Amino acid sequence: MAAPDALAQPAREAPVFRILHVSTGNVCRSPITERLTRQALVDRLGDRSRSVVVESAGTWGHEGAPMEEHAAALLSEYGADPGGFCGRELLDEHVIRADLVLTATRDHRAQVISMGHSAGLRTFTLKEFNRLVRAIDLATLPVAGSPAALVDRARALSRAAAALRGWLLAPSVEADEVQDPYGAPLPYFRSVGEEIRTALDPVVTALTGVPAHGSDLGRAAS
Repeated sequence: MAAPDALAQPAREAPVFRILHVSTGNVCRSPITERLTRQALVDRLGDRSRSVVVESAGTWGHEGAPMEEHAAALLSEYGADPGGFCGRELLDEHVIRADLVLTATRDHRAQVISMGHSAGLRTFTLKEFNRLVRAIDLATLPVAGSPAALVDRARALSRAAAALRGWLLAPSVEADEVQDPYGAPLPYFRSVGEEIRTALDPVVTALTGVPAHGSDLGRAAS
């Protein structure tokens, strides 16, 4: 029989890797990116996707606001769930908890880093992180065979990307940014959504070790 002290010890929480997507209002770009990331993780990992927590916030976030109508419609077209979303203003606690922060633009990245909390090494624009990840030899990362190993792999990937920053420069400022579709018609939202999906595909593959099926981000590999 276990000793009383051993029985009194609380169960250790399973490790998780937290991804925070950041845009301006947290009603267009970051919600789209958050929900597409969740969809891709679930489709590729199933229950193991619970080891990766995906959230979003805005530097001028509309606290409690619903997702922009076109953003929700776009997600529905992709088969992702837009339901239950509430906008959030970016707070210190969000940055402190995040293992990886992916922003829409360089200005958002600068604002996150200016908050402190040693955020510089784990904050990238989405497209910047995509560019760095594609230069990493994924065979050097831990194999994500278990939830804990998945977290180890994600942390190793983030460190490897940070080490490459400064060595692989973007061809232009715009190349690392996702433009704001707020107030634009649905076709423009679709172009931004496709831009985000294209940027996310190699990122999710690198995080999970599971490629998408064909060109459909979020479909499990055959």
